[in-house]
Amino acid sequence: MAIANQHSGPTHTKEWELLCRVSELKNGEPTRIEIGDLKLSASKIDESVYVVSDMCTHANYSLSDGPLHLENLRIECWKHGAQFCLSTGAALNLPATRPLDTFPTEIRGEDVYIHLSKKGQQ
Repeated sequence: MAIANQHSGPTHTKEWELLCRVSELKNGEPTRIEIGDLKLSASKIDESVYVVSDMCTHANYSLSDGPLHLENLRIECWKHGAQFCLSTGAALNLPATRPLDTFPTEIRGEDVYIHLSKKGQQ
């Protein structure tokens, strides 16, 4: 599933950007969302939403096309099996060695907001 956000791209005047409606995300399935040229993978797991960059750092395949491992909060690249931690972005096995970018999220009512500066950056 893919969602094209109506916004043209990140704005530097807002701290948080509307990502999608909670109802647009299926529990336990990654969803590709594009904000301008930024490609993201959003995963709803129970009451939390995790957002990482959508492209595998090993070979640039879409992570939204691969499976989630709910029991340990991992997303897997469908092409070569690389797995990444949804909360930290860490590459957890070969062939990937570089982490994914992760983005803080906040649920406000029925809307999911994303902070577009990456975790650890201010």
